[in-house]
Amino acid sequence: MAVAEQKLAAPGLGAGVAPAGAAGEPHHKAAGEESLAPQQTRIMDRWSYLLAWLGGCVSIGTFAMGSSLVGQLNMLQAAVAIAVGCFVIGIALAINGAAGHKYGIPFMVQARSAFGFAGTRFPGLVRAIPAVVWFGFQSWIGAGALNAVSATMFGYDNLVVWFIAFQAVQIALSIYGFHGIKWLENIGSGFILFALIYMFYAVITKFGGEIDARINGIEGTWGMPFWGATMLFLGIYSTMMLNVSDYSRELHKDVKPGALTTIYSMSILPATLFMGLIGLMVSGATGTADPIKVFSSAVDNKPLLVVTLLFIAFAQVTTNVLNNVVPPAYVLMDVFKLSFRKSAVLVGLLAFATFPWVLVKDESAEGLQIFVQTYSAFLGPIFAILVVDYYILRRRTLNLTHFYDADGPYRGVNWAGIAATAAGAIVALSLPAVSWYASLLPAGLSYWLLMNNWDACKRFLRN
Repeated sequence: MAVAEQKLAAPGLGAGVAPAGAAGEPHHKAAGEESLAPQQTRIMDRWSYLLAWLGGCVSIGTFAMGSSLVGQLNMLQAAVAIAVGCFVIGIALAINGAAGHKYGIPFMVQARSAFGFAGTRFPGLVRAIPAVVWFGFQSWIGAGALNAVSATMFGYDNLVVWFIAFQAVQIALSIYGFHGIKWLENIGSGFILFALIYMFYAVITKFGGEIDARINGIEGTWGMPFWGATMLFLGIYSTMMLNVSDYSRELHKDVKPGALTTIYSMSILPATLFMGLIGLMVSGATGTADPIKVFSSAVDNKPLLVVTLLFIAFAQVTTNVLNNVVPPAYVLMDVFKLSFRKSAVLVGLLAFATFPWVLVKDESAEGLQIFVQTYSAFLGPIFAILVVDYYILRRRTLNLTHFYDADGPYRGVNWAGIAATAAGAIVALSLPAVSWYASLLPAGLSYWLLMNNWDACKRFLRN
């Protein structure tokens, strides 16, 4: 009876739970003070949450994914592919974020039952690496926009200096944690949406003839390249699908699952649709995949050009602070027992070493496309494992005592999670165009079979 009561007392904690320093007790935080403890103070209502996701999803990587579709899909096919991808994203975020929303736990804690206390370093590392690379890449693009403004207005042209300065500003903003994220995203989202609409209009006005001839004029396909395109746009968010509990734990608990799916889809769709189609149009019309050069040629009016470039820079800040700082910072907090602020600074410094200029070159975004397909092959299996673990094996009921007891049943490594990830990744890498989709069934089924038939993993079923 005591165990049953403990299960239902979410998100309360039972006896034997580690102290707050190990993320044990319910935690009420100030600005910049993040913790792995079950989150009791929810600082985001549904509108703040929607605006945070809208601002956080204006990724220049989406522009590059649109660029990579030139010659494969026409405008209608690309728009439908983006919409399908966003619909899948919304459902996946709501499904995997349910544990964080209900119990207030972050991804690194949620994964302990499926991978073990020591084993969570594996999914944590798999999630952290793409975040740090995206951080570096988007900072490079943002710095390029600032450098273009500087060169246009003042004649000062030094991309390296702007890259260092831009990264320093983002590191400074990120140490304020979710309080800072809420403030930044709520203010910036309106400007971002307006700027996206203007950029879409400017591109059509400037390159209308070329777009009709080179994009609308092709037959395209509804076959494998189309479904591969849905995977590319989905793949950009496959990182967030994994650690969505890091965000949903900040949302007020009265938001229902249906409303949550709508929030995710309606915040992600506008930004992704505009950026993806803009990337497709301008790259098809100009033959270049570098967004800074594209918009420098697309906008003839100097003040408007400056505003557009500043938008590009600002959009990278809103995306990086939400999506590319928090996840790896939580990983560092869990593995090395660092504070959030120290972890956030370290993530920013690591992003310097990602060589972002290699992923997208003037002539092609192929490097970024391959990068997304590759990491999605590993993120998809982990997503499937977390879903099977929470919904099928534990039936959406968690005993948080075990999740915070390093000497309890979830100690060490759950090799079922590691083996199932490998099984899913092998299948996914053999089908790189749809790697995320291809990984789900083999990973989820393998995990279920191993957890029910491998004696070494039986203790991880305790709840």
